[in-house]
Amino acid sequence: MVKDQARLLTAAYVAVDVLATAAAWLLAFLARFHSPLVTGWLPVTKGLPEFEPYLVLLPVIAVLWPAVLYLHGLYRMRRGRSRIDELFTLAWSVVVATAILLAFTLYLRVYWFYEPDVAPRWEFSQGVLGVFVVLDVAALATGRALFRTWLERRWAAGENVRLLVAGAGELGRAVASTLAGHRELGYRVVGFLDDQARGPVEGLPVLGTLDDATRVLEAERIDQLYVALPLEEHSRLVSLIRCVANECVDIRVVPDLVQYATLKAGLEDLDGIPIIALNEVPLRGLASVGKRLMDLAVGGAMLAALSPLLLLIALMIKWKGGRGPVLLSQERMTLDGKTFPIYKFRTMVEEAEKDTGPVFATEDDPRRTPIGVVLRKYNLDELPQLFNILKGDMSLVGPRPERPPFVEQFRERIPQYMLRHRVKSGLTGWAQVNGWRGNSSIEKRIEYDLYYIENWSLLLDVKILLLTLLRGFGQKHAY
Repeated sequence: MVKDQARLLTAAYVAVDVLATAAAWLLAFLARFHSPLVTGWLPVTKGLPEFEPYLVLLPVIAVLWPAVLYLHGLYRMRRGRSRIDELFTLAWSVVVATAILLAFTLYLRVYWFYEPDVAPRWEFSQGVLGVFVVLDVAALATGRALFRTWLERRWAAGENVRLLVAGAGELGRAVASTLAGHRELGYRVVGFLDDQARGPVEGLPVLGTLDDATRVLEAERIDQLYVALPLEEHSRLVSLIRCVANECVDIRVVPDLVQYATLKAGLEDLDGIPIIALNEVPLRGLASVGKRLMDLAVGGAMLAALSPLLLLIALMIKWKGGRGPVLLSQERMTLDGKTFPIYKFRTMVEEAEKDTGPVFATEDDPRRTPIGVVLRKYNLDELPQLFNILKGDMSLVGPRPERPPFVEQFRERIPQYMLRHRVKSGLTGWAQVNGWRGNSSIEKRIEYDLYYIENWSLLLDVKILLLTLLRGFGQKHAY
């Protein structure tokens, strides 16, 4: 029933979004050519166009917009997403979808209807598209807000899916908390069944023992029973399921694998046999292709734009950096624990680690050259890693790559440390833009790296790149 509820909710959101976008498209046409407010700012110079071509695009919009919003995670159940984050994602999605729509209209004109008497009908005003972007973001945000208000009124009127959780231990509490956090599905957790607990748990009553299941299901008009018992109570789980098997209630069993799950768990099917994957990574398949294409496009553009700066830094190192090469190559670890040579501008004296071996740089480190102090402070020594990105060793965004000697130290001391190598390392990352870089808390860096891996999306990569421009220069611990 969880999937059914989610599908119904998704279908409703799709309908709301399509209606809001269609209304914004029609209003954009009217506003551009018939509103004094807009025409005074953007005068109509080519006469009023026909409305029919704009109307023909509505079916295309009705298919394209949900697809783009889906790819940006706007139909995914995500607990705790703020309205600001949703608005930002909506705005970006509308810009992307409008760019695709513009490309489609050019295709229509050039390839399908390129005849002197027909082609002008398929010219679409850029003013309409500009007004449409603004109106559509507002319409989508308003439509979704009104829909949520309607849902909340239904819940207040008692139209909820009533849930009961069997097991008030750690797993049961986690299940109840998660279900209660998805109010958009209309869930209401009524209470617990448990053999040991007696008082309220997580603010919810314990309505009886496991043996009272049949009575409680009937008395509380339960729609769904979630069985969340620990592994050591397997026999009680089997007995409970047999007891309630003939009741008119949906039964869901939550396996006690929370302590073993290292990343997001996923359910796979092998010829009818359910298999639980304990460390699913979202960055696979087409997602990895999209990320790689962005690396090539953005990384190549950055390298071309920064080439004069790279040359200037190289000359400064030769002039003020003392003896030694301009570029330094170090072994680092990336995806699946593989190593690769990373490129950096040399910022320390030649053979800086000859006596000490691999060590972290410290504040006022005497091994740094005068130009190296500046390069390290503003992360400019990392710019040659754009070549690593184009080669495919790294990505623009991801956990920062570490040196193998440090990896061996941290993997023994820090739980889940090696999970950061489930994705390619990056030039910048979620930990870095939040201030955890250089000689800072390894534990906090791992926490932020794992958040990035679990919640990856292209939009999150774009957000991190923008935050890098705003926060990534001259941060604390940059020495």
